[in-house]
Amino acid sequence: MIRLISISNPRMAQAFIDYMASRRIDVKMMPEGSGQFALWLADSQHQIEAEAELQHFLDNPSDAKYQAASWDMAESRTSQFSYQSPSMLAMVKAKAGPVTLAVMLVCIVIFALQQFGAGQAVFSALHFPALAGQEWQLWRWVSHAVLHFSVVHIAFNLLWWWQLGGDIEQQLGTKKLLQLFVVSAALSGAGQYWVEGANFGGLSGVVYALVGYLWMLGYKAPQLGLNMPKPIIGFMLVWLVLGFVQPFMAIANTAHLVGLISGVVFGLVDASRAKK
Repeated sequence: MIRLISISNPRMAQAFIDYMASRRIDVKMMPEGSGQFALWLADSQHQIEAEAELQHFLDNPSDAKYQAASWDMAESRTSQFSYQSPSMLAMVKAKAGPVTLAVMLVCIVIFALQQFGAGQAVFSALHFPALAGQEWQLWRWVSHAVLHFSVVHIAFNLLWWWQLGGDIEQQLGTKKLLQLFVVSAALSGAGQYWVEGANFGGLSGVVYALVGYLWMLGYKAPQLGLNMPKPIIGFMLVWLVLGFVQPFMAIANTAHLVGLISGVVFGLVDASRAKK
């Protein structure tokens, strides 16, 4: 499923749903809270057609063809509005692409293994290359990102990864998100190792890279449809600073900083390409 738009008027949204149904394109309406309703496209094969029609609908919602479709579909509906409350799993899958989901699943499996007696073995197999010869074990340059050491740690990182990574993967594709993941994991890990050694892990360096990337795209290339809300940017920057001024906090501060910088650079490069 692909999220098309969030709208506050379910009656108006239903007219669009009915019209798309008349063209055999399945669009669902799901409540998001705060009076907002999301429209989800069931089949990605119809994405271009659905987005084009949605733009026409937003420009002219009173077009007679939408009203006619609502009249035609009214008799087949069992309720005033056709929307459903999605399950948590459905919401996670709808927003996330294959890379987003794969990284989440790997993190969860690794964390479960750590909790059931395999913590040391897992860490030894996946930590950033620190011993002689480990630099050639190429997986180590990114595998440290899937290590987490508490429920809060993994929950915080996966929530941001799902939110930000899912947006990037849906808008720019799987290849772009995979590129960001691999490069930012390697760079943030190298920075953290250089400053404090290999005793670290977690997806937060990558998360900060996604923050920096979306920040720059929203600022320099808003036409790509990706941005980072200013309150979230502020929160993440404050959290970054707190990590440096509160040394008692067990946070991979250098990984966060290097991740943010790498994301900013990626964002500036891609924004520049988008303008050409």
